[in-house]
Amino acid sequence: MSNKLWEKNFEVNKEIERFTVGRDREMDLYLAKYDVLGSMAHITMLESIGLLGSDELQPLLTELKAIYHTCEKGEFVIEDGVEDVHSQVELMLTRKLGDMGKKIHSGRSRNDQVLVDLKLFTRHELIDVVEGVKVLFDELIQKSNQYKDVLMPGYTHLQIAMPSSFGLWFGAYAESLADDMLFLLAAYRMTNRNPLGSAAGYGSSFPLNRTMTTQLLGFDSMDYNVVYAQMGRGKMERNVAFAMATVAGTLAKMAYDACLFNCQNFQFVKLPKECTTGSSIMPHKKNPDVFELIRAKSNKLQSLPQQIMLIMNNLPVGYFRDLQIIKEVFLPAFDELKDCLQMAAYIINKMAVNEHILDNPMYDPMFSVEEVNRLAANGMPFRDAYKKVGLEIESGQFHADKNIHHTHEGSMGNLCNDKIEALMNQTMAEFGFDRVRKAEAQLLK
Repeated sequence: MSNKLWEKNFEVNKEIERFTVGRDREMDLYLAKYDVLGSMAHITMLESIGLLGSDELQPLLTELKAIYHTCEKGEFVIEDGVEDVHSQVELMLTRKLGDMGKKIHSGRSRNDQVLVDLKLFTRHELIDVVEGVKVLFDELIQKSNQYKDVLMPGYTHLQIAMPSSFGLWFGAYAESLADDMLFLLAAYRMTNRNPLGSAAGYGSSFPLNRTMTTQLLGFDSMDYNVVYAQMGRGKMERNVAFAMATVAGTLAKMAYDACLFNCQNFQFVKLPKECTTGSSIMPHKKNPDVFELIRAKSNKLQSLPQQIMLIMNNLPVGYFRDLQIIKEVFLPAFDELKDCLQMAAYIINKMAVNEHILDNPMYDPMFSVEEVNRLAANGMPFRDAYKKVGLEIESGQFHADKNIHHTHEGSMGNLCNDKIEALMNQTMAEFGFDRVRKAEAQLLK
């Protein structure tokens, strides 16, 4: 017995079915509870316009809530012979409530159903990502403040360049995340718009109340034009992927630094022992495996926008089956990014800093710029001061004065961490997660 909403009186060749369905049933498990939420809002609206009886709404909502809790417990399954999550939910309703369960599809297409599922799923995952970024940000700011006076070498071309500090190093990645949060905010705003009611991309002859479903689901607004709502499939995923990729870029760079600074040639930081592994033949090894995996996974995540773009970039207006493949790369990516954020926050929290790096005289030349600036501040022309210090270094006569004072905004003596925190908090305040949580809780009450 086949359960396909669209099937008429013939059976599809099994190999063709295997090819066309692909991993869609597996991917639909990510969307199951959001499909239920969307259906709850939709049928509440259908009752308000007379397409469902008031005696039908409550039994349907009760069963949908039960299915939602099944999803929450991880017990929802798409049965053999059932094509997708939408068909499975409808099947479960009809088993319990008979023909009443078949009424939930009025005024909907699987196109706008999957669109709203993807929006609700992505919104929820973005909330988790935003909160994960904030946890890592807080760890970095705390470490920056804790070690603001501990100097370390700064590098250009991997050559010792000028004095830096752990306050600057940790704080730099915190500020990078504050900028990344702007991308996440833009992605969230684009995501948090309601496509429900666009049907197959051309609207419906039913007098649907799209404002009502928008409010019930906690969306900021609807995707107004029904054709554009359908065109948003792929576009939303691509732009969210760009936001995820910019966070991943910050993580990858930080992970590379940490791997470098942890090695014996640097010995700037010491990673928590549980985040390193040994060698099967070299008893001295403590490999930074966790940061190496964060780096690799983050680099992989940075390819996500391009993968999505290449799948959907040359499609004209309207729905095409190509868009199904986006789910395979997009839906699992959130778990990978959240894992990386969680692991990075844990390691940063436990990371120990070497407070005596500059005891080694090999780092003395990096104070040369400080000496040039001191001479210039005392009246010597800059070019003469530069030449004088350069000759002293060449002849081995240079003596580093490590007592330095930087005062301008953003320098090691004036980190502006309070300003960076203000930037982050200002962006965080614009998301409005509470309204979304209240709307979802109200639907499930």
